[in-house]
Amino acid sequence: MTSEYEMSQILIGSIASLLAGLATAVGALPIFFMRRISETAQDTMLGFAAGVMLAASFFSLILPGLAAAGALGMGRVGSVTLVIAGILLGAAAVWLIHRFVPHEHFVSGREGLPTERIRRIWLFVIAITLHNFPEGLAVGVGFGDGDMANGTALAIGIGLQNMPEGLAVALSLLTLRYSRTRAFLVASLSGLVEPLGGVLGASAVVLAGSLLPWGLAFAAGAMIFVISHEIIPETHRRGLATHGTAGLMIGLVTMMFLDVALQ
Repeated sequence: MTSEYEMSQILIGSIASLLAGLATAVGALPIFFMRRISETAQDTMLGFAAGVMLAASFFSLILPGLAAAGALGMGRVGSVTLVIAGILLGAAAVWLIHRFVPHEHFVSGREGLPTERIRRIWLFVIAITLHNFPEGLAVGVGFGDGDMANGTALAIGIGLQNMPEGLAVALSLLTLRYSRTRAFLVASLSGLVEPLGGVLGASAVVLAGSLLPWGLAFAAGAMIFVISHEIIPETHRRGLATHGTAGLMIGLVTMMFLDVALQ
């Protein structure tokens, strides 16, 4: 039976992932006050998001995952083998979803199984959701083990990267002739999938403590796949790789600072 303490961990992880997801709406607000933003700025912001996710994957997920596996008495080789398996499973799971679920990216176009029955805007919503779910999962897992410092760093970092991501999504929808209100709503709602991932991640590691290293590694693998397969290519397709890389470096060191400063 779930204890009150365990329920509080799940609740905290869920609320934290919700707040991180709502940062997407905060980031999208400027579309009501500005006409456009340069492609350079968009790619720099997306690079920042990738950098935060990359640092979070290692500092807040993989390293704690190794420590958690070690605490279970698995030894150094056993711990790293478990975490490697979790990372690959997370990446494989997201790859399968991307492979078979129809969705569309603003720059790279349509992916997944071909379909003509789903309206284009919903293909964008599905693509954004595929990006955000692993982030919510990571925040939930981060709080699920009771490590408030690690969970807080993850939630703040994910929230920070959600803001430029929300603005980029809303602006991209404007270029496709959607109204400002509709673009804002779509960008905002896309962030609300994160609490679903948060509940799932926190519940899994709270209810089965032995799943903690698996959960941390799985979330890391899912985020790294999204970074490499989706976000970085999006920032390089318009010939602005230098700006995207600069944003990535700034995001990486920002998340690294948060992770160390909040411990």
